[in-house]
Amino acid sequence: MRMRDYIIRRLLLLIPVLLGVTLIAFTLSHVIGDPVAAYVTEKTPDWQVQQIRRAHHLDQPIYVQYFYYLADLLRGDWGLSRAANDRPVIDVIGEFFPATLELTIVAIAFSLALGIPFGIISAVRKDKPIDHGTRVFALTGVSMPIFWLGLLLQYIFFYEFKVAGLPWLPSGSRADEFVILEHPLQRVTGLYLVDSLLTGNTWVFFDSLTHLIMPGFCLSYVTLALIMRMMRSSMLEVLRQDYITLARSKGLSERVVIYKHALKNAMIPTVTVTGIAFGGLLAGAVLTETVFSWPGVGRWSTSAILRTDFAAIMGFTILVAVVYVTVNLVVDVLYAALDPRIRYG
Repeated sequence: MRMRDYIIRRLLLLIPVLLGVTLIAFTLSHVIGDPVAAYVTEKTPDWQVQQIRRAHHLDQPIYVQYFYYLADLLRGDWGLSRAANDRPVIDVIGEFFPATLELTIVAIAFSLALGIPFGIISAVRKDKPIDHGTRVFALTGVSMPIFWLGLLLQYIFFYEFKVAGLPWLPSGSRADEFVILEHPLQRVTGLYLVDSLLTGNTWVFFDSLTHLIMPGFCLSYVTLALIMRMMRSSMLEVLRQDYITLARSKGLSERVVIYKHALKNAMIPTVTVTGIAFGGLLAGAVLTETVFSWPGVGRWSTSAILRTDFAAIMGFTILVAVVYVTVNLVVDVLYAALDPRIRYG
């Protein structure tokens, strides 16, 4: 099967996956509570409550309500979000999702830029001091709560550096309000770094870049530790293979053996971990966004859950499903690019 046909088939499989996700989320939202609660208060009279039920088909059987919900989704009507001042859910996602996407991309960049080299070094120098050091670093990353790391970074690189008169990093938000006011940013993609580059707005670019360093590293720490350990494990396994022994026996330098012959095969498990981590970070950067006052979908979804905002919760659930299916597709395609032996049938 050609890669194009495989991608088309996987995209078609997205339809039943999303239908299953919407069905499960829709059913659970009706089991947990009354959906009409999103539209009324304690002072709403009974006649108005019944009117709202009829207007939103909540007086119909649940399977009929689900049919109307799917019809509204196809029309682009995802409901109104109480957690965002009764704005359309799809508009709120369009506003907040780019912020989370940008933060996640920076976090993954941190994870790959540090995790892969450290994993390789740890494997090549197995049981040496640097291997033990990276192991402690990885264990710390897996064990440390994200919110505590975020507060620690803010205390050191914002408060202490500022008191000491050293260059300090911003403690939160996507960009400085005064910089945005003086140098307005034209929205193209919603990603500050990309939009500032496309429009030549260097002031906003460097300001938003400094705002991304602390939350990006904080969000990346757990993934960085996982990638580092996975890279070390897979590299050690590859270095034991016969073709590596043959390459060394030919007199090839260790650098050529590692980076030309071993690295490509060792990257396959790492790609899996990175893909899963990317989907998870994109969908659940709640703590990081809260600590650093980052206006992303994580903070919005948390507010929606606390306010029993069914429309927002359903919209966020669908978004997460699309993200994971898309990331899994990209990972499978990368498999074929890294290992020509992989064929899709």
